[in-house]
Amino acid sequence: MSKSRRVAYYGIFAALAILMGYVETLIPIPMPVPGIKLGLSNIVVLLALYCMGGKEGFAISVVRVAVSALLFRGFAGFWYSLAGASLSFLVMLPMSKSRRISIIGTSVAGGVAHNIGQITVACLVLGRGVVLYLLPVLMVSGVITGIAIGVAAKYCVAYTDKHIDI
Repeated sequence: MSKSRRVAYYGIFAALAILMGYVETLIPIPMPVPGIKLGLSNIVVLLALYCMGGKEGFAISVVRVAVSALLFRGFAGFWYSLAGASLSFLVMLPMSKSRRISIIGTSVAGGVAHNIGQITVACLVLGRGVVLYLLPVLMVSGVITGIAIGVAAKYCVAYTDKHIDI
């Protein structure tokens, strides 16, 4: 594949991830616990990871976090998102290379790791573990949303493998 075509895919995937993050802010989901969200942009990150590779998936994830923080969350939100996305990606990368772990399993592990990363930053920012009581609920939500995102990503990867040359 040509370098210009690869760069175009970087741009398309990054734009899709940012757009999915924005769409998610428009969907009002009343949650009793702060920090629970579906993570629609992770569909695109998983797609990039499985179809393009680790380096490309990580670059798209970082661009998504940076631009989304600037547009929607502000500086404080940047650190929470960066910690969650980085830890999530570090967990998902080796899992994506395993033939024994499905994309759904990878997504679930990424969802749980994302929540752990964000709770870690919250503990550091607040200087104490006052938010640790949220961890069990966030772990369950990470599993549930990880399954939903993994199923969607599975269909996207299957379609992309059949119809698009990346």
